[in-house]
Formats: sequence, C-alpha cells, structure tokens
Amino acid sequence: MTAHAHILFDTAIGACALVWGADGIVGAQLPEGGPEQATARLARRFPGATAADEDSLPPVIAQARARIRALMGGEAVDIADIPLDLTGIDPFALQVYAVTRAIPRGQTLTYGTVAARIGAPKGAARAVGQALGHNPIPILIPCHRVLASGGGTGGFSAQGGIDTKFRILAIEQARPENEPPSLFDTLPLAIKPRC
Repeated sequence: MTAHAHILFDTAIGACALVWGADGIVGAQLPEGGPEQATARLARRFPGATAADEDSLPPVIAQARARIRALMGGEAVDIADIPLDLTGIDPFALQVYAVTRAIPRGQTLTYGTVAARIGAPKGAARAVGQALGHNPIPILIPCHRVLASGGGTGGFSAQGGIDTKFRILAIEQARPENEPPSLFDTLPLAIKPRC
C-alpha cells in the first residue's frame, strides 16, 4: 500500500484538504462541518494517511494549496497543471476527468457536452454524472463546472451539495456553456460579492 500524507487548510469557503503520495495528489476534500469532521472523513477515505508537517510540505503541495486558496478567494488562477495520481481510476472516468479538468475557470459545460467530447454515445450524460459523483479530487478536477442541460444544477456529492457547487461557481464568476460574457463581466467590483 502506498504511503499517503494529508494536510487540512483554510480557504474562503472553509477548511479543505489535500492527500498525496509519491506520484501526485490522490485526493482532495471540500469543507466539512469543521476540522474534526474533515479529519474523520479523511481517515475513512485514506486510512493510514498521516498528517503532514506544515513546515516540510513538498513544494508542489505547497503550491497547490496556495493556488486553491487563491482560486477560492476569487482570483483567476489556473489549476489544470497540478500533478494528480489517478492510478486505478476506471478508463471512462479518466476520460471524463480529462475533459472536466480542461474547463477554464469561469466557464461550464453540460454533462452531455462532456459525453460528446469523449466520444461517448448519445445518452451517456448520466454516466458522466456518475463518474463525476465519484471524483476523488474535487476542485482540481472541477466537477462543479459541469451542469445539467438547460442550466440545471445536476448533482454535487461534496458536503453542502448544490449550495457548495453554486458558491464555488459564484466565486469563479462562471456562466453557462455558450453564454457570452455580459458587459459587466469585465468591470472591477467595488465590493466583493458575498458567497
């Protein structure tokens, strides 16, 4: 069994976590009810993972943490190149995750569009949703950027469900697929929106 380490860290939406091994990040966690709940969930998901020493984080993990904090703080940060370890993931899910990971901040796709981009047959949107429901690395595989057709939310398996999904999309100033930016999208805000 591969040795994993984890770290909990604060963001604008609450305490998040990263879990990694020698080949990259294997898990991420969105905020739970509090640090105790987050630690308990990490222990269930990654038994044997040890808490990392804050002062000796691998540089790639320290950078990933900083970029996630910046993204959740509303900054235009690219997270698509952070190294992930997706060993053991189903090939269909890997395709779904690759398309999802390429969705830029501020944009969304539908489940059907993701299915079409991987060449899946018509009607595979549900299978895409199921793959995203098992996403082990939310935020870094930004499943929150995938919506149901017609602007519907679809599901979201993280703590807080749809509310968390919409909160992150609001922070990212996301708009539905194929919707052009409005006149106001490029204006600086005098006051940050409360999410």
